[in-house]
Formats: sequence, C-alpha cells, structure tokens
Amino acid sequence: MAQVSYKIAGTLVGQYTIQAGDTLSVVAEKLNVELDTLLATNPGVKPESLWVGQTINVPSDQTGAVLFTLGDVARVLGISVSELQSTNPGISNDLVINQVIATPAPSQEIPGSSGGSEGGGSFVDYPGIASQLPHPSQWARYAALWESNVRLMKYNSSDSEIALIKESIERVARESGVDVRVILCIIMQESGGNVRVGTSDNGVRNPGLMQSHNGVEFDPADPAHSILQMVRDGTTGTRHGDGLKHCFAHQGNWYAAFREYNSGPGFNKADLNDPSGATAHYVKNTANRLMGHVWDGM
Repeated sequence: MAQVSYKIAGTLVGQYTIQAGDTLSVVAEKLNVELDTLLATNPGVKPESLWVGQTINVPSDQTGAVLFTLGDVARVLGISVSELQSTNPGISNDLVINQVIATPAPSQEIPGSSGGSEGGGSFVDYPGIASQLPHPSQWARYAALWESNVRLMKYNSSDSEIALIKESIERVARESGVDVRVILCIIMQESGGNVRVGTSDNGVRNPGLMQSHNGVEFDPADPAHSILQMVRDGTTGTRHGDGLKHCFAHQGNWYAAFREYNSGPGFNKADLNDPSGATAHYVKNTANRLMGHVWDGM
C-alpha cells in the first residue's frame, strides 16, 4: 500500500495577564516564545495599546503533549483506525504533537478539478431552498475559480503563501474526497484567503483560513505546515468539531452542509438563508462563489 507522512498538529493556548511595564516584546522574553508567534496568537490585540489587567493568549509548548488518539486522526482523515494501524505497525493509541505517522496515500485525482462552466456574471439573489440552488454540475471550473479568486487573495497574502494555499487545497481535496471548488470557495467566504485572518470566538474558537472549530492558526515560523493544517481542519474537522466532509455526510447536499458548517446542526432546513444565529447570506454567497459570479465587496 502506498503511504504518505502525516504530522500531528494541535494548538495549545494559555493566557497571560498584562502587568505594569509589559509590552509584547517583554512578555515574549518572559515566557520564552517568539514575538511573531505571540503576535499571531493575538490577532486582535494592538501592541501599542496594552493595559494592565488585559488578558492575552499565550502559545504553549506543544512538543510531546499527548492530545490525540488514533481515533481522532482517523476521523479527521476520513479513514479507519485499522488502516492507520496497518500503516503503522505497533503504534500506540496515544499520539503527541509533532509526531509523524504514515497514512495511506491519497488518490492522485483532484475531486472537482475537471468539468464545469466558465463562470462569470453578477450576483444572483438565490432562494434558501436547497433544491432551487445551482447543481454542482453547473458550478464554474476550478481553474476559472482559482484565477478569479487569487486576485482577491493578493490583498492580504504573499505569492508564496498563496502558492501554499493552492497546494494545500488540492492535497486535502485528494485526501478527503471533498470537491476542490468547495474548499476554495469556503476559504474565500470565511477569510478571503487571508492567512493572517483573526480568530473569531462566539463561544467557540474559530481560527484560520476556514474559521474551523478550535483548529490551528497561521504560524509565521512554519507557513507550509500551518496553512495545510488550517485547510485540513476546515475540510475534515478537528477533534473538537466537524468539517465540511462531515457536514455533507450529515446533510447529503452541499448547500445544507454549508449552513451546518456556519450555524451548526440545528438550522432551518426550509430556508437556508435563515441565519440561525450565524450569517444570513452565507449559503447564498457561497453559491455565487461556486458559480464564478463577481460582485462588489465579495
């Protein structure tokens, strides 16, 4: 059986309370962490406006931390525990951060990379009924979608980072079987392809390119691995919550899956434009993105 390597990733975030005389540089030195890493862990914090008593996030040392089991990784990769055991004879059920294991090699074909329309056109005010939204056979070609969206990514991400996003999208599509166009368009809906996008937290921590369920954030010290993991977290889920693949398995329809990804499972299936505590236009906008439509503020 062909195999590839998979590196266990995770995020451990502690907290620190700002004291008199503290700057982020002082805190980084106190806690023996890189300043860039501290900045990346606190995307909404203004270094020039710290105040005594303020609580900031602190990245913890993850090496050697037991956070995952074989079942966790199997779920994320969409394979069985027995498949992992067969590619890693004698492996322990407990896995640690930065451990490298072998996994079955993914298919060479990229799901969703062939076929599709040329895209283009303006925004369509689609209804919230799944059966009345464009069938995947009508979606724009992946190459056309990439070409139109890469221009938007350039506002916030470098050429090298964008290349890593493309490589990661295509790799995760192969690994997961999820249509590559779905992954790309959810990235654009969630972050606009900005690798440094802030982490949102409305009771659940949502970091990264796909604002995943308590997944990883961008790491400037390891852009390739962190970008890949951000895409994996959103597509195949984390140990804390489901990704797009699981949402589709639950719903059997991509548009309902998008609403679940944005709102959680308790949504109004009769109207996918009902936000249910999340983003009203989420499904409608994603449908337009998949069709290759272009509009102001997209």
